[in-house]
Amino acid sequence: MVEGRVTAAVLVIGDEILSGRTRDANSHYIAHYLLQIGIETREIRVVPDVEEEIVAALNALRSRYDYVFTTGGIGPTHDDITADAVAKAFGVGISEDPRALALLLERIKPEDLNAARRRMARIPDGAELVANPISKAPGFWIGNVVVMAGVPAVMQVMLDDVAPKLAHGVKILSETIDALGLPEGAYAAGLMDLAKAFPQLSIGSYPSLREGKFFNQIVLRGRDGDVLAAAAERTRAMLRGLD
Repeated sequence: MVEGRVTAAVLVIGDEILSGRTRDANSHYIAHYLLQIGIETREIRVVPDVEEEIVAALNALRSRYDYVFTTGGIGPTHDDITADAVAKAFGVGISEDPRALALLLERIKPEDLNAARRRMARIPDGAELVANPISKAPGFWIGNVVVMAGVPAVMQVMLDDVAPKLAHGVKILSETIDALGLPEGAYAAGLMDLAKAFPQLSIGSYPSLREGKFFNQIVLRGRDGDVLAAAAERTRAMLRGLD
């Protein structure tokens, strides 16, 4: 971990995302949430409900970033294989966790706790539970991997539970500057010069279409407020020179 910098990846698990049936709202939410507490999301991956692919992606990401947040695949059905894949990635066993079972029984009658529902109490050995006040079925945290539900509302309360326990980096500041109706090609060279002059900042140009016309914005991001302010002023001056 570089001083002041904490990194993360998001691993979205589920055939329904890759098929287009379900829109992935979780990765966007997680990335924005983490940004507010000084954690940079550096990579987002989507993998199918295939154990080997989950294990391979998880091992690649957890060795590269400070945290990995997964969503999806911890429900009661046969295709919910995330817990098993995580256990395999870490080389640990997996079994029914008494703590998780007790949580399920807060919401489900003992006579209704069938084999399928009990699957949600299977937790890799050594993992800590992640609270789920909505439906009680917990997520879990093992090593630097936080495993959460795919249902957005449930994922969000799980993230709230783990956030205070995460290492927070220096918060990333940002400045957004409208490009005054100029096309990107008009300021691309000037923007490159700015990026060279301020290597400690992330500088990007982002076009959008509004009422049939391109509308461009330049976004500067960094941790040093004084450097960010200086770069923003130079950006505005550069744009004014192109009027």
